[in-house]
Order: sequence, then C-alpha cells, then structure tokens
Amino acid sequence: MPGPLAGLKIIEFAGIGPGPFCAMLLSDMGAEVIRIDRYGAAGGSKFDITGRGRRSIALNLKTEQGVRAALDLIGQADALLEGFRPGVMERLGLGPDECLAVNPKLVYGRMTGWGQEGPLSQAAGHDINYISLTGALHAIGRPGEKPVPPLNLVGDFGGGALYLAFGMTCGLIEAKKSGRGQVVDTAMTDGSASLMAMFFGFKGSGFPGMMSGEHGTNMLDGGAHFYDTYECADGGWISIGAIEPQFYAILREKAGLTDAYWDTQMDASLWPEQKQKIAEVFRTKSRDEWCAIMEGTDICFAPVLSLDEAIDHPHNKARETIVEIDGVVQPNVAPRFSRTMPEIQGPPPLKGEHTEDILNDWGLGGRIKVLKDAGAI
Repeated sequence: MPGPLAGLKIIEFAGIGPGPFCAMLLSDMGAEVIRIDRYGAAGGSKFDITGRGRRSIALNLKTEQGVRAALDLIGQADALLEGFRPGVMERLGLGPDECLAVNPKLVYGRMTGWGQEGPLSQAAGHDINYISLTGALHAIGRPGEKPVPPLNLVGDFGGGALYLAFGMTCGLIEAKKSGRGQVVDTAMTDGSASLMAMFFGFKGSGFPGMMSGEHGTNMLDGGAHFYDTYECADGGWISIGAIEPQFYAILREKAGLTDAYWDTQMDASLWPEQKQKIAEVFRTKSRDEWCAIMEGTDICFAPVLSLDEAIDHPHNKARETIVEIDGVVQPNVAPRFSRTMPEIQGPPPLKGEHTEDILNDWGLGGRIKVLKDAGAI
C-alpha cells in the first residue's frame, strides 16, 4: 500500500535546511512533492538526502510566464511550502493572496526563523540564534562552561520542519472539512519554545535539580549522576538514563553501587560528588564490557555510537532504521504504519531534471514552447 499521504500534491519552493527536510517527510509519507528550483541553478547530488523523493522543475520566476506556470501548478496542488524571508514570495507575485485566489483550498506553509511579523522578522539568522532566543540553547551545556549547540536539531528540524509538517497536515485535514485553505506561519522560535514546554514547567515548580539557572546542574541536562554519558576504559562512551527508582535500583546492582551512600537518588546537592564517583566506576571496564552487562536491561542504557557504528547495530539493522539507496546510507522513513506503509520515493533530483515531464504530467505540456521562448524554462 502507498503511504498515508498518497494522492496529495505539494509544491515546494527550493530552500535550505528545514524546508527541504519538511518536504522529505511529506514525500516519505507518500505525497507527490514537486520542487520548484531556481532557473539556471545547476547541480544536485545523491548525497542531498533531505532532497529525496520528489521531482524538480526549474522556473525563471523573474518572467511573467514563469510566475504564471508556477501559479498553474499551484492551482492543482493541495499545499505549498516556502522558506524565504517574509515578503519575498509577495514580491514574486506568489504570496498567499495570489495563490489562494487561484486555489482557495490551498494550504500555504511558510517557514522562517523569527516568524512573519515581529521586530526580528526581517533579520537573518540560523538555528543557533533561534534557539538562543527561546532559552533552549542556554539550557544545554556543562556547569561553568558555554552553552553547547545541539547540532541544528532543535531549531531547524525539531522546532521548524516537524512543526511545519504537523501544521500543514492539520491545515489539510481542516481544508477537507471547510473547503478553505489558509496560511501556516511556522517560526523556529515558536517551535523551539514549544519544545521547551516541559522545562518551563520544571522551572515553575521550583523543585531543586529540575530547572535551575545554570545548565548542567539539572536532572535531564547531565547534572544528575543517573542521567548522563560516561567514558569507559577504552575511550568509548555509554549513556545512562535511570530516572525511575526501579531502574535506578538495577543500575546500582549492575554497577556495584551497593552501599547506603547511593540510597538518596534525588538529593541534587549530592549529584556533583556522585557523578565523580560513578564516573570512576565506568572507567574500570570497556564499552563492550558494559554493553554485555547492561544492554537490554531496564537500566535505560545504550552505548554512544558514531554514525558508522549506528549503521551496524543489531537493533537498527533488525528494524531497517538506516538503509542504503544508490550507494548512500541514510535514515529510513519514520514513523511506520500498519497498513499504508510509507517508503522512500526516490533519490534526490538534479535541479530542473523533470521540468518538461512535470509540465506534461500536470497538463501544461502545450505551453512548453511558449515558456522556452519566454526564457521561463
């Protein structure tokens, strides 16, 4: 069976980072995604994993015919997504007003860092800046050290692409009921703040060790001895997340922490000293030895694997979590479904690779010569 979004037609305006990742997610779920690339742009690579699963048309949006062709495609689509600064699409003649005029049911997805309005809406930025503004970055790091950027997972992909995919899916469901489209304004600041919901609650509770002013001193940021990563005798690393008392009891058993000193798990004042002591214990064995002792138990344990190691881990192999397509190792689709099982729809396209095919398939083949003559394709 095709994926759960099979039958949906989505137009993606080519961008970077969270936009392509959102389009990849929608394509993985079965939607037909057509990417509009910039006219004259060359290239494309099979290693552009977030570009997988769609076809590409290159349009010159500085020409009247190019904009008209884009609107003709949008008129047949269920949704559109773009990731430009506020006002760019409007200046192209492809803003929400123009697009909803040709397609009143269209869900118009917008991805920005700061949002469509607000004092910073026109400022440049990247993931690290957006998560700085919402408190997320400040919460990640070691005591007395600078905040640590969590790659660009929290702003671009977690707070951005996933929220845009969620918002567009909600909009598509609502449009089927109302017959009316709308704009989905996705800001990475909004999304990363939303991801911090539990931690705002921790801060409000005032409970020691939950969300103090200094990072690296709280239960989930590495401050607790039972929730952190530890170096092993061979230089490898393991992760421990034994929060619940029953899991903490197994950790004590397997690590030999039998004396009464370890009885008080949640006394945050003892955590720094306990971390030093448990670190010494974990340095007595190699990572593989700790895996043999702990992996598969209810300690909440896992080895810290490199990307190369993750590919070969038996659990990932059994679930085909990571697959190889056209010689490129990449994550498989997620999540999974019992009936409408999604799949990767194809490799990343070259820019403009399918221009004429798309025009023919979407009923615009008779205009190919006109578009060429106008310099639109």
